[in-house]
Amino acid sequence: MSEIVTLLKDKIKNKFSDQEGSHDWQHIERVYNLAVLIQSKEGGDKEVIELAALLHDISDHKYNGGDFDAGWKVAKQMILDHGGSSALAQKVSDVVKVVSFKGALVQDENTTLEGKIVRDADRLDAIGAIGIARTFAYGGSKNQALYLENVSPVLHDSKEAYFHSKTHTINHFYEKLLLLKDRMETTTAKELAKIRHDRMVNFLSNFMSETRCES
Repeated sequence: MSEIVTLLKDKIKNKFSDQEGSHDWQHIERVYNLAVLIQSKEGGDKEVIELAALLHDISDHKYNGGDFDAGWKVAKQMILDHGGSSALAQKVSDVVKVVSFKGALVQDENTTLEGKIVRDADRLDAIGAIGIARTFAYGGSKNQALYLENVSPVLHDSKEAYFHSKTHTINHFYEKLLLLKDRMETTTAKELAKIRHDRMVNFLSNFMSETRCES
């Protein structure tokens, strides 16, 4: 682990230690570990991947009022402030810029191998058992209903529509989480996503059965 990675890891841990459970330090640490795992099998610049994984939520649009550009700008400046070169800062910020999901009908930006790895890692932590827990943690933090039978999922065609949508927590599975398996780009992430996807499908089947008082 390089010196700048060590410095920023400690800084990010302190910053996110009190964040609500869906986007806290534990989430960032899992994304970091998943990114390192994928890099070990797929290649890519490890330092760029480690730094981008640590900084991918540094100014998340969900918490900063909807500014999708703040994250990569803050990440770039943090790299420079901690002794990183301008070239390293640019590579990391370019990855942070493309990580976020921006709507079911919004195509993912083209990116480098490093970008694909960090984006896959973040999306892996959004699905499966962990993803289920995080979804309800976030929904609770926003006072969302668990499920409203008369509110159908919407496949958003812009990041603005996705950010401003008012919905219930179960819809998030259909508007985003169940779509992620087919948007993974690395072989390693695709294999892990199949397992996690099935866990969500099973959960939703049981949830709807219990909602209808069938079991």
